[in-house]
Amino acid sequence: MNSVVFVKYVPDTETWIKVARDGKSMDPEGVKWVMNPYDEFGVEEALRLKEQFGGEVLVVSFGPPKIKEIVLQGMAMGADRGLMIIDDAAQQSDPWAVARALVAGIRDFDFDLIFCGQRGVDQDQGLLGPAVAQLLDIPQLLMVQKVEVAEDQKSLRVHRPVEGRVLVLESSLPAVVTTTKGLNEPRYATLQNILKAKKKPLDTASLSDLDLDAAEFGEEARKIKVEEMSLPPERPPITMVQGETPQEAAAELARLLHEEARAI
Repeated sequence: MNSVVFVKYVPDTETWIKVARDGKSMDPEGVKWVMNPYDEFGVEEALRLKEQFGGEVLVVSFGPPKIKEIVLQGMAMGADRGLMIIDDAAQQSDPWAVARALVAGIRDFDFDLIFCGQRGVDQDQGLLGPAVAQLLDIPQLLMVQKVEVAEDQKSLRVHRPVEGRVLVLESSLPAVVTTTKGLNEPRYATLQNILKAKKKPLDTASLSDLDLDAAEFGEEARKIKVEEMSLPPERPPITMVQGETPQEAAAELARLLHEEARAI
């Protein structure tokens, strides 16, 4: 059972985000970068399938040189190999272009499953998994919370939450699975495994190495263009409801809702 996991470098969800001077992008200064949390579920699930069936796990990322940190993290968790696709011409590419680069990067890897997070916590687009499946012409199973691979390793069954219910889907392999919270609990990399990761195969490729045209990547080639980026409006200050007793507090809350909030 060979698995590929696509991982993305994103701002930590606890990082304070500022808009850059161009009004269209995020200011990277002072930002802490981490592996996309939804991608961590994919790494963990691929490792569990490897432990069950054997095989290899390849972790792949696309972006600036700093992506080495998250590729090594995946390898320290237990992945066998890593691939970084780094090219200055590819920065600010849209999800379709990123998917093309990732697919080109794994063309020589005999995979059964491809895992990636159901969305990136930076832009919340959720387009990478479907784009990869479209390019490879294989099934896609989105927002999965449970994966069951058949003993013959030719098919799988997944559980997907849908409006308070669970949708059970079956598919042949190979397939693309996008992972979400509830699928598993990602393991931590031990110090011993962090040291081992530095000795595992880690390849780097550019767009030209993958026979891709740099003119079809980058900000100018985007099919999805960002016109403006702004922070949400500041929330109004919190009003503390006063009252000596629960009855007084309830009466004061009702007054505030009626007279100030005009909600009732």
